[in-house]
Amino acid sequence: MNENCVNYQADDDTLYKLAELFKVFGDPTRIRILHCLIQEELCVQDIADKLSMTQSAISHQLRVLKQMELVKFRRDGKTIYYSLADDHVKTIMAQGLEHVCE
Repeated sequence: MNENCVNYQADDDTLYKLAELFKVFGDPTRIRILHCLIQEELCVQDIADKLSMTQSAISHQLRVLKQMELVKFRRDGKTIYYSLADDHVKTIMAQGLEHVCE
């Protein structure tokens, strides 16, 4: 980890990246997708079914989440399964939920 980040000293570029990250968390659909993926690895159709949304809408949001490295995927034949990219994403979600549930 960057020493500046550990000490909460960050340059403008780093703070900009942090703001972009939080923008991604600002969309309710993306939050709902991440919440589903905390539970288990899912394909687009499974996420769409759970959220009562179209595959197209889910795919669009997953693209954003992939670009921000919040989700990862693996291919099994023709099916692509999505999961959280790492434990940081789970921690951010857990901390946010803890905060709003207090």
